[in-house]
Amino acid sequence: MIDDLRDKVVLITGASTGIGAAAAEAFGANGARVVVHYHKSRAQAERVAAAVERSGGKALLAGGDVTEPATIAGVVAKAVEGFGRIDVLVNNAGGLVKRVPIAEVTDELFDDVVRLNVWSVMAFCRAVVPQFRRQGGGNIINVSSVAARHGGGPGASLYAGAKGFVSTMTHGLAKELVKDRIRVNAIAPGVITTPFHERYSTPEQMTAMAATIPMGRIGAADEVAGSFLYLASEALSGYVTGQILEINGGSLMP
Repeated sequence: MIDDLRDKVVLITGASTGIGAAAAEAFGANGARVVVHYHKSRAQAERVAAAVERSGGKALLAGGDVTEPATIAGVVAKAVEGFGRIDVLVNNAGGLVKRVPIAEVTDELFDDVVRLNVWSVMAFCRAVVPQFRRQGGGNIINVSSVAARHGGGPGASLYAGAKGFVSTMTHGLAKELVKDRIRVNAIAPGVITTPFHERYSTPEQMTAMAATIPMGRIGAADEVAGSFLYLASEALSGYVTGQILEINGGSLMP
C-alpha cells in the first residue's frame, strides 16, 4: 500500500481495457478514487470500476470520445462534481488507428491519428490545469511509447510520430507548469499484451517482436501499472518531473 495515494482522485482516460484498466485497478488497490473513462467499452469499464471498488477504492464511470471537445469538458466536470477535485490525470487513451505505408496515408488518416493521440492529450491537459492551479498543484502522467524513440513497426510511422510529440510535450509542460506545483511525466511502454496488439499485430509479428526483447518475452499490462503509482506518489517521486519512464523488457536502453 502506498499511503499517500489513498483518497487521491485519479482520472484515467481509456481505462476500460489494457494498460489503462490495469492502472485503474492498481490505484484502487491503494485506496484511490478513480475516474474510469471509456469510449465504446462500457461493459469492460463497469468491470474495472467494480474491481476498483472491491479492492478498497472508489470508482466513477465517465464515457465519451476523447477526440470530441464536449467529452473533454464533460469528463473533467464529472470528475470534479463526483469527487470534488482531480489530483492525477493519466492520459492513456490512444491508438494506432491503422497500419498504413506512407505512400498510402490519406489526409483523413493523418488527422485521425493526430486527433486521437496528440490533440486529446493536449486538450485534457488544458482542461485540468486550471483545476490543478485552484487546488495548489497536481500531477499529469502521459502515455507515450517505445515507438516514439525507434519509429514504430511497419505502417506505424504516424503513430510513432504522434507519440514522439507526446514525449516532447511532456518535457515542455514539465518546465511550464513546475511553478504551479504540477509535475508532468510520461511512461513509454514497449510491447505489451493488450487489445492494441490484438487489433493491429499478427501472431507472427508478436513472435518476431518478442525475439528482439532481452527479457525474452512480451510484457503484461499489470507490469506497467506500478509505474503510474510511482509517478503519482509524492512520497516516491516528488522530485521527478519531465521524465519519460521506459518500460520495455530491455528492448530499448536509452
